[in-house]
Amino acid sequence: MVQRVAVIDPGSGNLASVVRAFEKAAEDHDIAAVVKVVTAAADLRLADRIVLPGQGAFAACRRGLDALPGMVEALEERVRGQGVPFLGICVGMQLMGDKGLEHGETPGLGWIPGVVAPMDPLGVDGKPLPLPQMGWNALSFEEGFHPVLDGIRPGDQVYFVHSYAFEAEEPEDVIATTDYGGPVTAIIARGNLAGLQFHVEKSGPIGLTMLANFLRWEP
Repeated sequence: MVQRVAVIDPGSGNLASVVRAFEKAAEDHDIAAVVKVVTAAADLRLADRIVLPGQGAFAACRRGLDALPGMVEALEERVRGQGVPFLGICVGMQLMGDKGLEHGETPGLGWIPGVVAPMDPLGVDGKPLPLPQMGWNALSFEEGFHPVLDGIRPGDQVYFVHSYAFEAEEPEDVIATTDYGGPVTAIIARGNLAGLQFHVEKSGPIGLTMLANFLRWEP
């Protein structure tokens, strides 16, 4: 079976890199997949997997998503109503929460309870750490807890660029963290939903393994 992967374009995000990474992950792991960037709600009807990338400000990404006629309603129908596997990347993950506090308060999709709030990291000397958190950082998680992390080991590093972090209302929705002046949400998941705070498309072989896991995932 060929996986039909719809990558939504909300007007922000390095879509070409995301598409290339999915295609490379599928090739490396012998998964048949067709990856397509979409801006029309109708394009979600036949999708087997739906991906929402995003970078920049929460409010701008939400405006970009809302500007696509019928897209939010189509997401609700396909993802929430019909259980199509969904992956949010970076701000696309943040939009899965209740609201973001960047540039004012902006509602999210409300799929996983939580707020995206500004980070305030302190080093061991008590001094503020630089923001955004930019660069490679290690993941901390319980092995075997979620299929998206199959073949990944605690301590493996992925690439982050962010100044705001997802504060989950329910701890069980956080399946991996990283450390930057304390624990920071790295991966959230619930049912057929998964979200990655880091840029999985820039995270080398570890990122490609996660994308392949998402393509194989049967929640």
